[in-house]
Amino acid sequence: MIIDCHGHYTTTPPEVGEYREAQKEALKSDPSHKGEKGHIEVSDDQIRESLEKNQLKLQRERGSDVTIFSPRASWMGPHVGNEWTSKFWTEHTNELIYRVTQLFPDNFIGGCALPQSPGTDLANSVAELERCVTEFGFVSCNLNPDPSGGKFDSPPMGDKYWYPIYEKMVELEVPAMIHVSGSCNPAFHSTGSYYLSADTTAFMQLMQSTVCQDFPTIKFIIPHGGGAVPYHWGRFRGLADMLKLPPLDELLMNNVYFDTCVYHQKGIDMLLNVIDNKNILFASEMVGAVQGIDSETGHYFDDTKRYIDNADIPEEDKANIFEHNIRKVFPRLKI
Repeated sequence: MIIDCHGHYTTTPPEVGEYREAQKEALKSDPSHKGEKGHIEVSDDQIRESLEKNQLKLQRERGSDVTIFSPRASWMGPHVGNEWTSKFWTEHTNELIYRVTQLFPDNFIGGCALPQSPGTDLANSVAELERCVTEFGFVSCNLNPDPSGGKFDSPPMGDKYWYPIYEKMVELEVPAMIHVSGSCNPAFHSTGSYYLSADTTAFMQLMQSTVCQDFPTIKFIIPHGGGAVPYHWGRFRGLADMLKLPPLDELLMNNVYFDTCVYHQKGIDMLLNVIDNKNILFASEMVGAVQGIDSETGHYFDDTKRYIDNADIPEEDKANIFEHNIRKVFPRLKI
């Protein structure tokens, strides 16, 4: 079985975006505007159409079986508005993912966004995680280490601020994909620099923390191939030594995993060569950040299954990446 652990609902019907724009418009005159949750009127047929021509079509063409599916990352936008803005928006987008999983139970399994908001605690996020897992059967969450949208002014991931969500993750046996959202800082292109910078920063923050010692069973997925981490693995190993920390394999690598959202063969080959097989999870992010065709290969950049298929590793290792490692990291995944 081919399990894609990183997919986003990037092809939502237009009514979803219209709801979000209405939220933003209401905030212009009153940044503290609460309003009401309201409704997003999207039919089942609209959802089917939005997926049949996109993610479902690509699943069939590329040969994957099921995707762990979460709200569109660049739209999570915790920096937009206030805690009520985030709460209502996140609940709607998670409920939409739940509807997807009910319409296509063989193709999609839910992962939730969290209603984080700068300057607030994580109570709403803890409650939403529990709702999505216990009521909707979701198996993971997206945890944003920088809800400011590019200012990086939240406490680092080792701070006790984050412990309530870590405690709930461990209790519910769900991993977190560490994933920022859109950038409001013009210095950061969202997918070209902000995502990769945040991935790398999160790894270093965890490395400097005691999170994995305080929560021995906690699981984090650092997407996009781990940002710069695998490419600079020697740097991080050396920093661990300089900081008098245990070796990385002991310190983090029973709890931290990297996905395969790396969009060329040489990049995947390097990831496979540097990082232990047990820490690599198959993912494509489709339909995601890079949707074009590579002029050098004639294939889509985000057709990441091809890279694993073509890699010079044993078939057993490929099976681990495609399925078995993912089942271990997502224990609620029952297929």
